[in-house]
Amino acid sequence: MKQRHGRATLRILLLAIAAGLSHYATAGDTLPWKETDNALVVDGYELNTIDWEALTSDKRIAGFISKASDGLPESFSCDGDHAGDTVGHCKTMWRKYAVSRELFQTRRLVARAAGLLWGAYHLARPGNPINQANHFLDYATPKPDEMMILDLEGIDPQKFMSLEDAQIFVGHIKTRTGRYPVLYTNHDTARYIAAYRNDYPVLARLPIWYARYKPDVKGAFPMGNWDNYLLWQFSAGANCSKRRCPYRVPGTLTDIDVNVAAMSKADLAKIWAQGNLLPPREPDPPLILAKIEMEPRQPLPPLVAATPGLPPIAQLPAAAQLPAAATAVTVAARDGLVTSSVPPREINALNYQDF
Repeated sequence: MKQRHGRATLRILLLAIAAGLSHYATAGDTLPWKETDNALVVDGYELNTIDWEALTSDKRIAGFISKASDGLPESFSCDGDHAGDTVGHCKTMWRKYAVSRELFQTRRLVARAAGLLWGAYHLARPGNPINQANHFLDYATPKPDEMMILDLEGIDPQKFMSLEDAQIFVGHIKTRTGRYPVLYTNHDTARYIAAYRNDYPVLARLPIWYARYKPDVKGAFPMGNWDNYLLWQFSAGANCSKRRCPYRVPGTLTDIDVNVAAMSKADLAKIWAQGNLLPPREPDPPLILAKIEMEPRQPLPPLVAATPGLPPIAQLPAAAQLPAAATAVTVAARDGLVTSSVPPREINALNYQDF
């Protein structure tokens, strides 16, 4: 009985230790914005209504990130052919651009005067990435202590800046400023970049500002070169209403975006400007599987000779031969021996798809 009691006690102790380690390992993964020591950052665009006196009364807010440029620079010539647009609308867009630029500059003055950290992002669109990078720098005129962000909303090059162009964009920013920007993106885009990080070695090593409107990020990190997020956008118009909202920022409406950093305001201020790349890592099997899942589904070519078991690589046509690291996984996947570890697309309680 004593021996059995001793074993039971030991088992309980080990379980308690394991639970403690598990909690420590996932600290900050669930509802980190409820930890009052964690800094919050607000981000907005020109249509957000803000009462700055009320907003700055929330002492947890450490910074403000504003939308700056959007795609290619505006054309201010309303003469001749302008893609079927009317001259009146062309002039209206010119005025809107002028007003948004002045609003950006005014917000920066107010935010910095209130002691907030300041950042600016460029919304990436299809089009010349060098021109877009220059447009961002001309619009935002970032200071050395201000965060710069590339907002990459997806991987469809017809709708968003292509990943190849995004690498050119961030490289040009580095050339002109001496710093790399932060990457803002959603789960699926981040997962794709992580899976193809050898193809996009610069994008995959940018610090990540991660958009996810869920109570946790369990299972999302580590992902590729990202051990964790720099900022987590946890609240937006998609999951904030008059009845329920993850966090309400005074002086704003439900359409404002709120972000958390898993650190104090003082610690966030030390690393705010960023500028360096994260350490690279070699691909691992789950990422190889992720690449297979993300690629267009096409039937593999038939084997030259049917043999029992897994065929040697020499029996595959030359065009089908893959790097050794991926060959076994690909062949095994075709024979039903491996299933992808990549989770399916997620939909939360508000039916908001996590991209």
